[in-house]
Amino acid sequence: MPPSHSAPGRTAARVMLQIALLLALACLPWFAEKYYVQFVARILIMGILAMSLDLLLGYTGLVSFGHAAFYGVAAYSLAMLTPAYQAAWFWTSFPLAVLGAAAAGLAIGFFVVRTHGIYFIMVTLAFAQMLFFLFHDTRIAGGNDGIYIDVRPDTTILGWKPFDLERYDQVYLLVLVLFALVWMFLRILLRSRFGHVLVGIRVNEHRMRSLGFETFRYKLACFTIAAALAGIAGYLSALQFGVVNPEFMGWHQSAAVMMMVILGGMGTLIGPVLGASAWMLLELGFQSLPVAGSIDLGKHWQLWMGAFIVLTALLLPSGLLGAWSALWRRLHHQTPALDADDPVAKP
Repeated sequence: MPPSHSAPGRTAARVMLQIALLLALACLPWFAEKYYVQFVARILIMGILAMSLDLLLGYTGLVSFGHAAFYGVAAYSLAMLTPAYQAAWFWTSFPLAVLGAAAAGLAIGFFVVRTHGIYFIMVTLAFAQMLFFLFHDTRIAGGNDGIYIDVRPDTTILGWKPFDLERYDQVYLLVLVLFALVWMFLRILLRSRFGHVLVGIRVNEHRMRSLGFETFRYKLACFTIAAALAGIAGYLSALQFGVVNPEFMGWHQSAAVMMMVILGGMGTLIGPVLGASAWMLLELGFQSLPVAGSIDLGKHWQLWMGAFIVLTALLLPSGLLGAWSALWRRLHHQTPALDADDPVAKP
């Protein structure tokens, strides 16, 4: 068998590829039209949200069906912090929105992480629906019509404006920078002792508890961190769209993000981003289908999306990244390796 490339060599090549991709994305506004720049920004925002859910789902084994609640809390925070026909200050509204999502995660997590299995799923869904109907059925923030953000946040510091969020290209660059920071934060977190404990909890929580780890505290901290990261995505979505409504925190939004994680590959960093990209491209493609006879194929895009999900679950149970990794190892006669960018070994 021919010798394979060393692990340090693979890691260096992967880092160089990631840097090259980041630079290419940074140059996008200079070469692409507004629609495509905003579309890629949406993919990056959904990538942040998917990575935050995968911290719970793929690494810790906590199947949350209400994760979009924290996405919506941060989005509503920006809308409610913005004065009518005036701009909120970015340097206070952004941290307050993320802290609001983290606080909601801490409060809800204090109750839900005490449960397990199907009960955890149902309780997270119940809390998310409570928040959904709070904003949907009351006039707290516009009811079911939502609330508009008339003016994007102002970034001026002592008379100097580092970037203008009224410009779509600078919004895109802000999204890209925050995406890269979230990626690096999760990579460091998952390589730390804390991250290893989270994976241990997923594999065998009883054994981790017998070794002296306070698993409740670790799960609560993980739940809160994931909520804060979802809050970053929620703030950016509200910033880009300029409107927030209860659909931001609906159960279907949580389900869509969960499907992004599963589609790309759970227990990885790149998997959720790949899943978010594939999901949104497929959604756009199915919506653009032509009329065939008397049937508007694009109008029924959710039917084709559902069929694709079923086929993916049957044919690619480990997701797109898992299928690619298995094919790569088979072609190069390699054994699986644990890495923050590779699928986490299942027990």
